[in-house]
Amino acid sequence: MSTPPPAKPAPVRSAVTKRDFVLAVWEALDCESVGARELEQIQLEVAHRFGPTTVDSPAAIARMLADEGAYLRHPEVLECDSRWRQNNLSERFSGTLDFSSLSVAIRSLEILEQRRLAALDDPRRLRELREAAMEEKADCLFRGASPVMEPAERAAAEEVGSWLGVWLQTPELFSSWLELRRLSPDFREKFGAVTC
Repeated sequence: MSTPPPAKPAPVRSAVTKRDFVLAVWEALDCESVGARELEQIQLEVAHRFGPTTVDSPAAIARMLADEGAYLRHPEVLECDSRWRQNNLSERFSGTLDFSSLSVAIRSLEILEQRRLAALDDPRRLRELREAAMEEKADCLFRGASPVMEPAERAAAEEVGSWLGVWLQTPELFSSWLELRRLSPDFREKFGAVTC
């Protein structure tokens, strides 16, 4: 049984940007540490103020709060983020994208690129794909910095996060870049040969 979310914070009217609003809600929650309850409350407030499609992942919000000095309850944050992604991304992409390891990330990036090419005439769909990739990148970077993850898992998450960054910047060159990256001595030393 999960504990109920904290009491709804007082409305924050002075915050202009979504980032400012998230920080103001966090301050209004007046909590010493941040975990699932606080992140879910912040997501609810963001959805109420800016609309449901503007809600960032729990990992992205946690990263933002950590940059501002919040103490994170990492296991809770990871579990909350995983649960949110499973619900959110499965609704948008039928659960076909998975960036939890190098080999499945390669296949997911191929699918992401196929969908990008199919959506070149649909700006809304392109924006959704980019947003999903940015959320996944934030999640990978969060996992890569998490002290509760094993070093090999952190390294793989950081690697996949960098792949997503390249795809976001130059999707048309990504496949060639990834092939060269996988052949590089640095990659082979860290990860060996990775197959899909």
